[in-house]
Amino acid sequence: QVQLVESGGGSVQAGGSLTLSCVFSGYTYTDYCLGWFRQTPGGKEREGVAALDSDGITKYADSVKGRFTIFQDNAKNTLYLQMNSLKPEDTAVYYCAADGPSTQVLAPEFLERVDDFGYWGQGTQVTVSS
Repeated sequence: QVQLVESGGGSVQAGGSLTLSCVFSGYTYTDYCLGWFRQTPGGKEREGVAALDSDGITKYADSVKGRFTIFQDNAKNTLYLQMNSLKPEDTAVYYCAADGPSTQVLAPEFLERVDDFGYWGQGTQVTVSS
């Protein structure tokens, strides 16, 4: 059974930093894409934030490029999202996700293929105050 568990959310002032973590278990695909998504209180859909795939390719949404960094520690089965220079508009519930079980996503296309991420964590709240 695949499980994803996020942590690291919290409240921070604008300009501050947070690092989100997502521990994976039971996910054993050799070819994979892992991503971070977020959903605002009034948002209808989850929007892509950043992704990386098994080829080492990363992709970022334009809104976070240069401020956020996605990386992983394979030894710890953990995916991270380092968030710097946070803005109030970054306030959202952040989810980590993995592609599969029957689809394979490449990082450059992850923004258009949110529905092909079949495994999701429970989400962690990030609140940025001005």
